[in-house]
Amino acid sequence: MSHKPPFILIDGTSYIYRAFHAMPPLTNSKGQPTGAIYGVVNMLKSIISDYQPEHIGVIFDAKGKTFRDEMFDAYKATRAPMPDDLRVQIEPLYEVVRAMGLPVLIVEGVEADDVIGTLAMQASELKMPTLVSTGDKDMAQLVNDYVMLVNTMTQTEMDSAGVVEKFGVPPERIVDYLTLIGDKVDNVPGVDKCGPKTAVKWLAEYETLDGVIEHADEIKGKVGEHLRAALLHLPLSKKLVTIKTDVSLTHTPHDLKPTEPDNDKLAALFGELEFKSWLAQILKQDAPSPQQAAHEKEYHCIRKQKDLDAWLQKCESAELVSFDTETTSLNYIDAEIV
Repeated sequence: MSHKPPFILIDGTSYIYRAFHAMPPLTNSKGQPTGAIYGVVNMLKSIISDYQPEHIGVIFDAKGKTFRDEMFDAYKATRAPMPDDLRVQIEPLYEVVRAMGLPVLIVEGVEADDVIGTLAMQASELKMPTLVSTGDKDMAQLVNDYVMLVNTMTQTEMDSAGVVEKFGVPPERIVDYLTLIGDKVDNVPGVDKCGPKTAVKWLAEYETLDGVIEHADEIKGKVGEHLRAALLHLPLSKKLVTIKTDVSLTHTPHDLKPTEPDNDKLAALFGELEFKSWLAQILKQDAPSPQQAAHEKEYHCIRKQKDLDAWLQKCESAELVSFDTETTSLNYIDAEIV
């Protein structure tokens, strides 16, 4: 990777689920769930701060079925539906990410992985150093001389050598590896009783999935029987775990650039979500300079008793007086004055 700021591809769907399960069940004073939104935005802020990218895209899964569902009716059939308290956070999250000035891509008929894979391959052809930020092991198949993975939870990057260290096979064999072990989360059948160690052993000996299939009769024991029983469905499983890299997109890597945040929109969203520290940062950025403020407002800092007495007299004679207090919560039922 060069020292030039990399092209950042964010697996937004992976971020959502990781944030949802990692964060406590936060809500605002209206009871609206906000934990996943907070977690995702926090991870986005972190990666932007770390890499200062000139090109970036945040990619989410679209609603509805994809081409994989057409290939295999049972694809992801064992997955539980999205929890309601996560579902209600999706649209507000999209609003926040867009208001942050980050390009958002949601493409129907494919998964976020496929959009990321297509952009990563386009970037490789352009020799753009690229970081894919995800927690999805399937993405290891995209790693090459120009593409690396980064895990924002652990702050670790993974190049080709890292893929070998983690999985025991190089990036170009990850699809074969995943085909053999299957994917219970996505309900992709592999070879029964074939775990990572067995898959790595077979690929080391026979080099590719095709090589393993070709020598299936030589593999002894129960696991050999399971392999031979799986031969008919392995080609389909391989298609299901292969990330598509030729999705028709309206944006190229060069098009995906961050823009200036819409602070008015962010302030409204952070106010509604009650992300107080982030709201305060925005309001501070947009506040007039001390010189400007001096012409618009008049402030007095009370340090002496006589000054307090004078202001108390003014308050008593005024038609209307307001006090701003610091409280322990925005929920007026629970709040206490600090």
